[in-house]
Amino acid sequence: MNHIELKISCQSNYSEILMAELSNIGFDTIEENDDGFNAYLLEGDFDKNLLDPVLEQYSSHITDWKLKTIQKENWNAKWEENYDPIIVEGKCIVKATFHAIEKHFPYEITINPKMSFGTGHHETTYQILDLLTNIDCKDKIVMDAGCGTGVLAIMAKLKGAKLVEAFDIDDWCIDNSQENFNLNDCNNCHVQLGAIAQLHFDSEFDIIIANINKNVLLDEMEIYSNHLKSNGTLILSGFYMDDIADLEKKANQFGLTFVSNTTKNNWAAGIFIKE
Repeated sequence: MNHIELKISCQSNYSEILMAELSNIGFDTIEENDDGFNAYLLEGDFDKNLLDPVLEQYSSHITDWKLKTIQKENWNAKWEENYDPIIVEGKCIVKATFHAIEKHFPYEITINPKMSFGTGHHETTYQILDLLTNIDCKDKIVMDAGCGTGVLAIMAKLKGAKLVEAFDIDDWCIDNSQENFNLNDCNNCHVQLGAIAQLHFDSEFDIIIANINKNVLLDEMEIYSNHLKSNGTLILSGFYMDDIADLEKKANQFGLTFVSNTTKNNWAAGIFIKE
């Protein structure tokens, strides 16, 4: 499936507000630059009728904007042109197959990103990778909801997870995740196509990871809780610091207690425990 790219040039003090507004209407990948940012979503999820009111509301603060469709086959070339390895707090490196790395790290992940979100560069993925380095995954059953490249599932497996169940609504992500599982010799990492409400799992989970966006997290909070073991850990990201209160309120309705959060450039990641 193709992606829609929205290039926004705007006043710097409105950049975060606009990114939050676009996240609320489905744009789930954002790259910041000197003039503003680029936002992406699947072509099938794009609704111009939702975008137009946002552009109109902030028209006095937007200096320029452009929409473009990115073909599947062009996405990998785009990443290779701009993609550098990412090192997470000196403990983990995420690199592509074309990178030659001399220094070794405790956790090394190799991916071909293609069209999938999850290279480690975005603040949300970076924070979850960092959190996972400090979470006990040994012999745990882990879910990666909205897996993208599968990078978080791979990290959980490197940390000793017994089984990882990953899924995404984009068929391209399924192929990409499976390829990346193979690249990293990840056994017992399974990937399925579909949303969580459509899928069946044989076991409850010790750890659930969901790096999506605020609206999806709120909608699926009850399902995460239902799939999580007692005293299990839920790791969420894809939202801003200002959203934590809303997520905590929703989580509390389903027996999930907020434990802690991290933040990076106003993007947040939070840990919840099922009582």
